[in-house]
Amino acid sequence: MKQIRYLLKREFRLFLTNKTLISVFFLAPVFYALLIGFTYQSGKVENIPVIVVNHDNTPLSDQLLEMLQDSKSLKILNYINEPANLKDETIKMEAAAVIVIPERFEAMMLQKKYPEVNVYVNTSNVLTANFATKAIQQTLGTFSAGAEIKALQKKGMNADLAKTQFEPFKANYITLFNTTSNYLIFMWPAMMAVVLQQVILLAMAVSFSEEFKRESFIKDFAGKEKYAVAVMAIKCLPIWVFANFNILFFYLCSLYFKIPVPDNVWNFFLITAVFVVAATNLGVLVSIVIPDALKATQYLMVIASPAFIISGFTWPTYAMPEFIKNFTAIIPLTPYLEALKIMVVQNGSAILTKKYLVHLLILSCVYFVIGWIALKIKIHFLFKKYEIPTDYEEEIYSEENPNLIIDDENFLVKK
Repeated sequence: MKQIRYLLKREFRLFLTNKTLISVFFLAPVFYALLIGFTYQSGKVENIPVIVVNHDNTPLSDQLLEMLQDSKSLKILNYINEPANLKDETIKMEAAAVIVIPERFEAMMLQKKYPEVNVYVNTSNVLTANFATKAIQQTLGTFSAGAEIKALQKKGMNADLAKTQFEPFKANYITLFNTTSNYLIFMWPAMMAVVLQQVILLAMAVSFSEEFKRESFIKDFAGKEKYAVAVMAIKCLPIWVFANFNILFFYLCSLYFKIPVPDNVWNFFLITAVFVVAATNLGVLVSIVIPDALKATQYLMVIASPAFIISGFTWPTYAMPEFIKNFTAIIPLTPYLEALKIMVVQNGSAILTKKYLVHLLILSCVYFVIGWIALKIKIHFLFKKYEIPTDYEEEIYSEENPNLIIDDENFLVKK
């Protein structure tokens, strides 16, 4: 029993004194619980962008427009003229649906000629499409019924039966993008992007931190403080090269599983390349700032694990609190997934992905600059710790410094 008590005390002591275990078991669940709770706090999506093209512009069509605007679920974008490219406009405005009110809508209703209102539903996001469709159906149903149904109900007619007795116009629901509602087409690009980011961040987590731990970084890069940019690029180059094999494999799998491929393949590879650079630079930054490989991996996974949930790919960012939207904006996965959705699911034109390409370029530059500054500071303090002069490289080659000895095992031994 004494041995068991001893072992129990020992294990609890080891657990409670291990900062990594404490953070994994206590801090991580709290972080994820709060993040997910705040992300889905509203419970349902409201203010969903919906384009309304009013070709009629009569009191009756204006009344329908006002009823749509009164819906809390919808955010109406009123267009007098129909855009030249309705699909591209839908993608650009991130609209969940487009309602087209035809010409002579009021006149045909009054003449009981049953005009047709076309509702184009953006099914690239099933969640927002369902919310928007339900709100539109309710509004159109209420408008179409009007006073006639109320009058029939007052006479004792059943509500459902009353609706069949009076239908002043017909609503046609037409799906845009992923018309077959194929879930693989919807999720494939997102999951491949998540895997690619995870692989890159995990690889970079141990890149610098392992070298700092073994002190091989000091040995190999002594005297090269001024080449910090080149050092970062060289450390990232293997990741950039081998990431291309993953991307190519994902692309070939897309062909095999009959996933739609972008019309502009070069635009796809360009955006993907910038995404890889941005994710790599983020990994480098964390790896430099946190010199311990395990802790670096831990912190990167805290960022990477919920990245898909808050990316806006499934649950729209406009339904999230402001601070979460700001957080998602600094994760490379967020703009990349938006670009992927346009290229793969919606098959939109390349110009629509430009803002996401710019977003990724900005993230790449910001992470690179911060990482470069952090590396310069790191090198400076390491050299100061080991009392290595800034012109150490020249001293090695000229062999004019008798006070420094290179030792492969202990690296630097000062006489």
